[in-house]
Amino acid sequence: MPVARPELSDSRVIAHVDMDCFYVQVEQRKQQSLRGQPTAVVQYNSWQGGGLIAVSYEARKFGVKRSMRGDEAKQVCPEIHLVQVPVARGKADLNTYRNAGSEVVSILSRRGRCERASIDEVYLDLTIAAEAMLADNPPECLETISEEVVKSHVLGLEEVGSDARENVRHWFTRSDASRRDKLLACGAFIVAELRLQVLEETEFTCSAGIAHNKMLAKLASGMNKPAQQTVVPFSSISKLLRTLPIKKMKQLGGKLGTSLQIDLGVNTVGDLLQFSEEKLQEYYGVNTGSWLWNTARGINGEEVKERLLPNSHGSGKTFPGPRALKTVASVEKWLNELCEELSERLQSDLEQNKRIAHTLTLHAHAYKSNDGDSFRKFPSKSCPLRYGTSKIKEDALSLFQAGLREYLGLFNVKISGNQNNGWGITGLSVSASKIVAIPSGTRSIMNYFHNQEESFPQVKLSSEQLIQDAPLLSPSEDSLESGGHLTLQSIEPWIACREENEETKYSMPLDRQEEDKDMCKEKLPDKVTSICSSPDAEVYRGWEKDQTESSGDYLTVKIRDSLESEEGKRKSNKEKGMSTISQYFQSQLSGSLLKAEHASTSKLSESSSLSACQSELPQENSPTRGESSVDTHLYGQIKLKRPAWSYDIDEIDQDILNELPKQIQEEVQAWLRPQKRPNTVKRDLGITRYFLPAKDK
Repeated sequence: MPVARPELSDSRVIAHVDMDCFYVQVEQRKQQSLRGQPTAVVQYNSWQGGGLIAVSYEARKFGVKRSMRGDEAKQVCPEIHLVQVPVARGKADLNTYRNAGSEVVSILSRRGRCERASIDEVYLDLTIAAEAMLADNPPECLETISEEVVKSHVLGLEEVGSDARENVRHWFTRSDASRRDKLLACGAFIVAELRLQVLEETEFTCSAGIAHNKMLAKLASGMNKPAQQTVVPFSSISKLLRTLPIKKMKQLGGKLGTSLQIDLGVNTVGDLLQFSEEKLQEYYGVNTGSWLWNTARGINGEEVKERLLPNSHGSGKTFPGPRALKTVASVEKWLNELCEELSERLQSDLEQNKRIAHTLTLHAHAYKSNDGDSFRKFPSKSCPLRYGTSKIKEDALSLFQAGLREYLGLFNVKISGNQNNGWGITGLSVSASKIVAIPSGTRSIMNYFHNQEESFPQVKLSSEQLIQDAPLLSPSEDSLESGGHLTLQSIEPWIACREENEETKYSMPLDRQEEDKDMCKEKLPDKVTSICSSPDAEVYRGWEKDQTESSGDYLTVKIRDSLESEEGKRKSNKEKGMSTISQYFQSQLSGSLLKAEHASTSKLSESSSLSACQSELPQENSPTRGESSVDTHLYGQIKLKRPAWSYDIDEIDQDILNELPKQIQEEVQAWLRPQKRPNTVKRDLGITRYFLPAKDK
């Protein structure tokens, strides 16, 4: 099977920007006295002075390395300043560094597509900006070139002697250069300008690599540091890769790189050139083999993805050696700490960026001391994420329990308290992923049912009747457009989902905001807007209006016209198939109205029932004097009896469902999700409950 190959003559302009010794720079900005001094940032634990996580270039000159502990670093460099990472909840607090990284990202994203790869590194796609510069103001036409650009390193260019910078200047301003080299030169000008802006606005220095793809730019950014940049022309790619150790290449530092060394005798990237693509595919499969063949030639088609914000949030901690956690109680204690930090970050992301996460995942590293399978991996577990610290804690503990039972092979045993079967936890983390932005200008399909809810009286349900757990739904823009501050409380009605006793239940919360027909038509997608303009919707809206008018037979005629119209639609649907999910619910509603009309004609003589219905209506909603008893009774039946909604999965056209917006698809799929125990019968678990009002507190 042929594999799509990126073009060999790639002319994109990609930059990888790396913030130099970023943790140290952040601390030096807080304490100006540390600038120019040998400095290292250490972990919060005090054992042997703490582990070094960042070392300044001044300290590196004395031989200090990141692999050292604080005490050892002081022996090598007595003048070194050791700065401790901030601590929160018994673990390192990296928020200061994350926020500082965001400052840099906001500046770098001004000139092109920006992908934040980590706290301190960014990819930029500057192709469009470079092409614009080449067209309007090419480098060979510039009268002056900034010193920062001249300081650039061009791979393959002679840089020895006093003429090194003059050679660089000449390379940038060549009129006979290829278009690819001219684009790279423009990219170097842009990156140098961005790095200067970062320095001026944040006091941070950056190093960068400029090449035709992400792989080469990443390699180049680390070649000349600090505060420098390196350009990789197309003609110098083979020189860069020929002697590069195989373990230095991204994604080859682990098992795959070891396999290449042992099985094929490959020690440098250049050694891969001796193997054909078919040979590599034979050893490692079609996709990996083709990727290795491309990598050896500097070919990489990976795109720079527009991402200024992280794809996930996580919080974790390690417990090495004797500090391993050996009871569920101790695990729960640390899970609570990790979940509190995660919840804070999720809430901050929600308020600042209007994004919500959908999946909660628990990871752990464990060992067993009582059998030979001690290196078996602890299984990761995931579930839908429910917002709220207490809910995240509860779900994380449940995930750990499930993973521990699977790890120990005790599937039907609940392990709790101080019970231990020879296991220990050496690493624990929780993360939130599948983070998406709240769609702007998109309205949920639930808004239609919210409107219809206004036509029904409040119905109070017992606690047994209410379903407590719901599939995760995205908050609508109502809470954002209303000018209110987006908080956890504003999204809780939409976000709740968990698994309990191996049985999942679902409910759909309802919004109490009143929306008119024009608003519904304006913001709902076309396929959903038809709901709001349906005859049934008009009837519902007509009820409130007709309460204060002498309507007589108006309501009856209107309902009858609606039913006749819907009867025709149902016949058409039987011939064509159900065209939309909206029409299906309309047909169900019409059936309920028909039952209500039939019930009214069969009880004309029951004056006591009529009185009861009138007495339960609110005073302002009472029928006017001009209404007949038949219409009054019909009105009472409809007003007090909610239509019974139901659905048959077989009648729903999946193709039509796939045409709906993604947000609506997720909600409808949640409705249709089958129960885990189909034979278990519980009272009133139909879809009717989705459209009932929330229980009064």
